[in-house]
Amino acid sequence: MVKKFLIALICLISFGINAQKGTISPYSFFGIGDFRSNGTAENQMMGGIQLLADSIHVNLRNPAAYSKLKLTTYTAAIAHTEFRLEDATELQRVSNTTFEYLAIGLPIARNAGIGFGLVPFSSVGYRLLAEDQNAQGETIINNFEGDGGLNRVFFSVGYEPIKNLSLGATVNFNFGTLTFDRIQSLENVLFGTRDIRESRVNGFDFNYALNYTPTINKKYTLHSHIGVDTQVNLVSQNSERISSFSLTTGAEIEAVDINLGAQNLANTELKIPTVATFGLGFGENKKWFVGAEYSLQALSSFANDFIGQENVGYDDASSIAFGTYFIPDYRAIDGYLKRVTYRAGLRYDQTGLLVNGKEINNFGITFGFGLPLGANFSNVNLGFELGRRGTTDQGLIRESYLLVNVGLSLNDKWFIKRKIN
Repeated sequence: MVKKFLIALICLISFGINAQKGTISPYSFFGIGDFRSNGTAENQMMGGIQLLADSIHVNLRNPAAYSKLKLTTYTAAIAHTEFRLEDATELQRVSNTTFEYLAIGLPIARNAGIGFGLVPFSSVGYRLLAEDQNAQGETIINNFEGDGGLNRVFFSVGYEPIKNLSLGATVNFNFGTLTFDRIQSLENVLFGTRDIRESRVNGFDFNYALNYTPTINKKYTLHSHIGVDTQVNLVSQNSERISSFSLTTGAEIEAVDINLGAQNLANTELKIPTVATFGLGFGENKKWFVGAEYSLQALSSFANDFIGQENVGYDDASSIAFGTYFIPDYRAIDGYLKRVTYRAGLRYDQTGLLVNGKEINNFGITFGFGLPLGANFSNVNLGFELGRRGTTDQGLIRESYLLVNVGLSLNDKWFIKRKIN
């Protein structure tokens, strides 16, 4: 069964890698783009909470969870998002399909496991038009376009040194290229100016986690979690090229490569502040669970000196999320729907991004289904999120979205000695 679905897994990832941009949000114009969730489909369906660990699923955000793995697990996903973008006067509908993650988790001892894989970390993908007037009353047109993003390769290890207490750590290497392009033109003038800025970024960060899961009354489990995503220290190698060109033919007339070294901008540092997460939940194993998490980040210290938009600022960020699941009877043989995992959640994110003095916050309602594959523990996870981000005040854009993600979680056994009778 697993071998058959590995073919589907390869096709899934091939489609995701060749799909559209990682985002089409106008808010990816700021910072280093939109931060991706970095959670599996199972996490995302439960409001994005990360504290839950089990024996058959990879948890990308909680390395302590690898200590619970009993089977080798391959996991991957893609997502499709329908956007409705609106300002005070206009409305536009767009869509986007993205690769979400590819990872493997495997047990290496009775109470230890490891994991590794590839996930997107941030994405840039926007097209914006802004018009203004100069002192002579002529219309100045600015076209902004951005592309690129950062990917993350990771290696995680989880270990349970004493019963019910699990520890974990992850090392992440982040890398990618960000491109910011601005074309400025004047009404009824045949020539324009183009400013292209490119950043080649890489750097490390770490994630540490602690799970404590004592049993209560021999039936229920209390789930508690502390997670720390350390400061992401990135080095950015920058370049900038300014050119004049014909608006009718696109032919470049004159171009200059800016000496960024003279401005101390050829190499800059990007420091994304530490995120601390606290979670608490309660449930009956393989039956039901409810939980909540709170995260906070001192994002007010973040800055991107190379891009340096004037209308943007940062404040401290926070997030609160709730999640639940229910399985009627995971051992049922007389009804498929009894073995389905039903998940739901909600989240509210104060992103810390301030544009034109307005906070850009996000609210989402999530739900979905874990669909068993055959008689083993593999499953397809189908998730949905309805959400809204931003505001139409101060000339800004409000995003309403429907996200659909499809994830595969395939289980196998490694390191088993074969016996011949």
